[in-house]
Amino acid sequence: MALRPMRSWLKRPAPKPATFVIGDIHGCLKPLEQLLKKIAPGAKDRLIFVGDYIDRGPDSKAVVDFLLRLPYRAIFLLGNHEYMLMEYLEGGGEEIYMMNGGDATMKSYGGREKIPAAHLDFFRRLKTFHEDPEFIVVHAGIRPQIPMERQRLEDLIWIRQEFFNYLGTYPKPIVFGHTPMRKVLLEKDRIGIDTGCFFGGKLTCLKLPEQRIIQVPGLQR
Repeated sequence: MALRPMRSWLKRPAPKPATFVIGDIHGCLKPLEQLLKKIAPGAKDRLIFVGDYIDRGPDSKAVVDFLLRLPYRAIFLLGNHEYMLMEYLEGGGEEIYMMNGGDATMKSYGGREKIPAAHLDFFRRLKTFHEDPEFIVVHAGIRPQIPMERQRLEDLIWIRQEFFNYLGTYPKPIVFGHTPMRKVLLEKDRIGIDTGCFFGGKLTCLKLPEQRIIQVPGLQR
């Protein structure tokens, strides 16, 4: 009598949950929708957004609506544009905010007084950074040789040259946005994923732990 193969022993182990880190969106809804469709996260996967959901692009309100409806595990970080918006809503920084794309955000909402309470709560609850044992995700970067618990908010959302031109090595890879680049900066200890979605570049996702780059075309201007 022929023996049946023990198929139950041959099953492949289930893939480990992935982390998808998504770069600066800047009010570009269609690229965001296309990117989420392309990466197709599973129920156990996790999304991390580096901030700058709003400003410059035409659909800031719709982007936040879309993010609030996501059925996935998601972590949302604070970008300098969300920070500028909240300063503006509290009565300061109007000129610099409007010069940096805030006018497009106000147009998408129909005025500051029409921003829904759920959106304001979303902006207030944004995290300043996320750290795992294997990597750190932050909007702009960190100041070298300073522990994460002592980093200044100003640096986490604004820093540029002092961070990515640092000649030393960070203790773990740091994934960041904020500074638009033609292509992903993929180095051992720093990975820049703002590829200028609003400026005619691409919207980028970094899949971890394998550091796979996933992109869709940005806003067609």
